[in-house]
Amino acid sequence: MSFIKSLGKPSGAVALLMLLTACGAETPQATGESPAETAPAATDGGALKLGTLLPLTGDLAQYGAPMQDSVSFLVETVNACGGALGQPVALISEDDQTDPAAGASGMTKLAEVDQVAGVIGAAASSVSSAAVDIAVRNEVIQISPSSTSPTFTERANNGDFNGFWFRTAPPDTYQGEALARLAQEQGFTEVAILSINNDYGNGLIQAFVPAFKALGGTVVNESDPTRYAPDATTFDSEVSAAFEGEPDAVLLIAYPETGSLIVKAAYEQGLLGGNTKFLMTDGMKTGNLAELIGQGSDGQFIAAGVLGTAPSAGGPAIAQFKEIYTGKYNRDPQVYDPNSWDAAAILVLAAEAAKANTGAAVKEQIATVANPPGEQVTDVCQALELVRQGQDIDFQGASGTLDFNDAGDVAGAYDVWTVADDGSIQIQSTITIGGAQ
Repeated sequence: MSFIKSLGKPSGAVALLMLLTACGAETPQATGESPAETAPAATDGGALKLGTLLPLTGDLAQYGAPMQDSVSFLVETVNACGGALGQPVALISEDDQTDPAAGASGMTKLAEVDQVAGVIGAAASSVSSAAVDIAVRNEVIQISPSSTSPTFTERANNGDFNGFWFRTAPPDTYQGEALARLAQEQGFTEVAILSINNDYGNGLIQAFVPAFKALGGTVVNESDPTRYAPDATTFDSEVSAAFEGEPDAVLLIAYPETGSLIVKAAYEQGLLGGNTKFLMTDGMKTGNLAELIGQGSDGQFIAAGVLGTAPSAGGPAIAQFKEIYTGKYNRDPQVYDPNSWDAAAILVLAAEAAKANTGAAVKEQIATVANPPGEQVTDVCQALELVRQGQDIDFQGASGTLDFNDAGDVAGAYDVWTVADDGSIQIQSTITIGGAQ
């Protein structure tokens, strides 16, 4: 079955692209008009308005632009097969600049001015932390494709979010365990930590340390992990501190822009190629990582051979998603692109199930369309048609099965990735953490 086939209509990526081109119902983007100007406010009976709060600039821009493309493509796909609530879905986008202040400002605009029902984003946990209370206060759903800090689970369990927070990537409590198991498999007994000083970095530190110790490992700087400011531009002292004593590995919790500078600094200090290896997280898994870090004096990529973990986009619909994404953009999807597609799909399906376009109504239907029981379906247009017919569905995504627990979390698996000699990212294996929620 085609991933984006509508019931009773031609299937396949080619048919979709033809439909998107020829579809008579133009989206606001297709007409060149602003969605905010063409769609009514988020009140029962109007069009569904969604927002994105993603890093089109800043430290996470490597991820933000493709994530934005994934959401835009989902909205195009949905609008080509009838939209939601009988009208085209409108999408309004804000650049969070990988900056908490900009993220708070963007969420304020989306929630209070544009009056969207739901927002896909942010990417960085620190930005989501700055935005989520604004979303909750305005009864707007925030569903992040990649904010993985355990803090959100804790706050959700404390009742801080009133059910308006979800994410399609598993929390870093799971990634901490995956990293610990990878370190053990590599024979690392002593690991130092070098981390960005924000919610993402601090959450992963809190998850990794006890998991690694439980496996018999030692975090040599456990009492004082080496941290750097998100806006730092030089890292010589931090690199020297992390590599002091030649631990088996340095766990680098970073984003591509600053993380690549850290690896370069380690190379320039002559710290690579010896006994200490770099172990990395999902924040560094970008397709051009080798190019960002550059080549050594021998002409080889400095990053070749590094290992890391990242949530595995291994959902039931991943093959179909990769096919249509590649056909649309002529490139492979990046690590959180499937999660972004899924986040937008869940909001659209929940709105259709709710027969309303308000965040308060939509949030009540997210588990209904995403969790068992119901007919399992991977095709968003087929899923919409089934919901319109009043049938229960269990939407299966590209990033996972999308079974949300009461904290808005999903369980998941983690890819072990490495940089090959030619600079490409390759997946070596998968580590499964936890069970279905």
